[in-house]
Order: sequence, then structure tokens, then C-alpha cells
Amino acid sequence: MPSKQNLGRAHAHRRVAGLLTILSVIISHVAVSATPAASIASSIDYRYFVAGGSCAAISHGITTPIDVVKTRMQSNPDKYRSLLPATAMIIKEEGAATLVKGLGPTLVGYGIEGAFKFGIYEIMKPLTVLAFKNMNKKMNRPTASAGALPFIISSIMAGAVASLVLVPMESTRIRMVTDPEFEGVGLLKGLGKLVDEAGLAQTLTVGMGAMLAKQIPYTFGKQVSFDVVAKFLYRVLNAPPRGPSLLTLSETLSKNVSPEFVKWAVSVLSAMVASVMACLLSQPGDVVLTETYKGCDEECVIERSTKSKGMETTRPAKRGFRETSSTVYSRHAGDGGVVYALSGFFTGLQARFVHVGMIITSQLVIYDLVKQLLGLPATGSH
Repeated sequence: MPSKQNLGRAHAHRRVAGLLTILSVIISHVAVSATPAASIASSIDYRYFVAGGSCAAISHGITTPIDVVKTRMQSNPDKYRSLLPATAMIIKEEGAATLVKGLGPTLVGYGIEGAFKFGIYEIMKPLTVLAFKNMNKKMNRPTASAGALPFIISSIMAGAVASLVLVPMESTRIRMVTDPEFEGVGLLKGLGKLVDEAGLAQTLTVGMGAMLAKQIPYTFGKQVSFDVVAKFLYRVLNAPPRGPSLLTLSETLSKNVSPEFVKWAVSVLSAMVASVMACLLSQPGDVVLTETYKGCDEECVIERSTKSKGMETTRPAKRGFRETSSTVYSRHAGDGGVVYALSGFFTGLQARFVHVGMIITSQLVIYDLVKQLLGLPATGSH
């Protein structure tokens, strides 16, 4: 009879294989229907990957202290109830250095994740737009518009790929923040401990459902909102003048401020809207993700290590997405009813609004600045 560990590894392999199969089918259909291979290759621009990796690493790195507090609030809501008191309690009990725990996996994980997320999103946008145009031609609807749908599809693909990259890094970060056994452990050693606990396959895939539940809505809310709002603002700025004025709003503003400032203002306003959308859409997935990866509490597995001459160790019980979601729901269920139970999926929202707001606003503004420094146009301006 196969052991639970072997069954877990088999399920992990099937999850990864299934996700990769779905992604490959979607990408192949979009690519084939959209444009020849030469055009696909020409749409790949390394500058999007550089800009995405830079802005993600910087924005997530500078907000690590807020992320630490938010993670503590989600993993132990009875002790850490609100942002400022929780921050003061952590500093008093454990020292200020605790607020930068997990900085290593944050910089590495989100740097790679950002490069893939922004790069794949920007590559897939023109391909999906062309795919819809070709499909409309075949259906004799040459003037039909797909609207924001190509952006949504591109964001889903980018979010799914980012999830594959982030799973081991986020698992390590959360254990470093919530598990005393990971005290003072660095990135590589932390990853090694996770592999020793659950095996390589589990480390690379555990919590994949929760990560997808967070990353896909997060990517959709961030990337698509940023694109759509920026395009809307540029459309307003460049709209044909009405009445006696012969100048567009953009031309009128350029008399008093520089065009670079206008672009910066559009980036900031679009990023602020995107931060609110991304935070709200991905908050339930973020809560489930923390619950999936946090250290031992009431649910631990005691196992006998073969490497330590029979010594017993504990590790967190491995739970699936549905079971983890049920745990979050039941924790707040009771006399409060369904609405109160569902509010558990928005635990730490206050801290996350500050955290995600700072991350996305700074990230998207940095992304646009780096793009323009590398010779690419500002988002929404073309």
C-alpha cells in the first residue's frame, strides 16, 4: 500500500503536469492562431523582463516589514489584531530585526516572478489581440472588438507562470516569519529544510491551488486595471477639443508642466486604482496561502527521522486547498453567520491595503520609468 508521502508526491506531480498541459495548450492555440513563429519571436523583448524583475524586487523588498506584520496577523489573529499594535508588539518581543525576516526569499522570489509576470504579460498581449482579430475575420466579424478580454487572458497566463516560480519562495518566507524552527535560517538553508521535510516535489508544488487563487486575481487586478485606466486617461488627455479651444487637454497641460510629469501622473493614478483592485481580488487567496504555509500550531504531523537516528520531529500537516479554505471558514463560523465566517478570508486586509498599495503603486511607477529608460513607451500611451 503506498504511503501518504508517496501519494502526496504523486498528487503534486499530477498538479504540475496538469497546469503545464493547460498552459501549453492555451499558449499554442493563441500563438498559432495569432501570428507566424517569426512574429512570435519578434514580440519577445528582454526589456520587459528587466523592467518587471527590477520593479518587483525593489517594491516587495522595501515593504517587507509590513508583509511580516500582515503575515503574523493572518497566522495568529488572536494575538495580532491590528497593524500598529501588532508592529509594536513584534518589535518589543522579538526586536526590530524581525521585521526584515524573509527578505532574501522576497527579493529572489519576487524578482524572478516579476520578470516572468510582466514579460509574459507584455508578450502575450499582442498575440492574443491578433488571435481575436483572426478569429473575428473567420467568423465574418472584422469590426468586432474583444475589449479587455485579450488583457485578461494574458494576465491569467502570466499569473499562472508566476505561481510556479513563487511557490517554494513564498513557502520559505512564511515559515521564516511564523515558525520558530526557521529562526535565523537563510534562503538556501530554509529551502533545504523544506525539502528535507516534504521532499522536492511537495516543496515545489504544495499550496499551488492557494497560490493560483492569489496570483491570478492579483495579476488580473494589477496588470489589466493598470492598462485599462492608463489607456482611458491618455484617451481623455488626447481627446479632440470641444468648443472654441483648438488644443487637447494634453497640449493645454504641457504649457504649464512637462510631458514627462504628465506621464508620471498617469502612471501614479493608474497604479493607485490597480492597487485597490488587486488587493481586494487577491485577499482571500492570500489568507488561504498563509494558512497553507504557516508553521506548526494545532495541526502537526509527528514523524520519525531516518537521518537523525530515530529522533522524532514535527512538521506542519499538509492540507489541500479545499481543506485549508474550510479551516479559515470554520475559524470564524458560529453565531455570526455566513457573512462573519466569510470575513475570515479578509483577515489582515488593513495591513494588506497598506502593504499592497505601497507595492503596486511603487512597482508600476518604477516599471513605467524603467521601461522608458530602456526605450519602451509608457503604459497606455500607444
